[in-house]
Amino acid sequence: MPTPIIGITAGRVLSPTQVYEHTLSDKYVTAVRRAGGLPVILPSGLENGQITELLEKLDGVLLTGGGDIDPQLFNGIPHPRVYGIDEPRDIFELELVRQAAQANFPFLGICRGVQVINVALGGSLFTDIGAQMPASERHDWFPNIPRDRISHVVSIQKGSRLARLTSTTQLEVNSLHHQGLDRIPDRLRVVARAADDLVEAVELSDHPFGLGVQWHPEWLAESPGNQAIFSGLVEAARNHK
Repeated sequence: MPTPIIGITAGRVLSPTQVYEHTLSDKYVTAVRRAGGLPVILPSGLENGQITELLEKLDGVLLTGGGDIDPQLFNGIPHPRVYGIDEPRDIFELELVRQAAQANFPFLGICRGVQVINVALGGSLFTDIGAQMPASERHDWFPNIPRDRISHVVSIQKGSRLARLTSTTQLEVNSLHHQGLDRIPDRLRVVARAADDLVEAVELSDHPFGLGVQWHPEWLAESPGNQAIFSGLVEAARNHK
């Protein structure tokens, strides 16, 4: 049986020579390969028709972490901590999610990726958790803390896809974000929360595999529960072929 091809979205950075370069943490690639998938890197800037053609050639999609989504795209409250806005990436990834959701195409979103899923389907974000949820626990353990540091435990809804994948309802996770999911669209179901009630994972209803998590399981892939998230994506991609 052919190896499932998993497209992984890449970020963009401005090089010292003032040229934009697509970049991707090797942790995502390693986690997908460990799960049995064949990773390929997806650049930003593709048009809608090209995205449709792309999905015909892939078996699954992984939306990665990165800078913040432009708050104007979800009527968000401006905040000075908003950083790394990349309009071509926003436009590409939002359309990618919409088409994948419509086509019953398997996809997984991580950190920024789960936020893209939420916004693409009509939801909104806290543009800064500390400012808008002052009683919340700390979630922005970056950039000076090791990315594989366990920050807190998330409570996973029993019977959810995420609970089945991880074989638990209590999972230790890292936390590398200053934004979070606020309004959840009707098509998404909350399946995990932090102790302060912040949404940590959502699933797309009536879809073979539409999942988003707020933490970074690729940095915790030695943990069976976290690696199982990637295995779930690859297995769904295999069944989609």
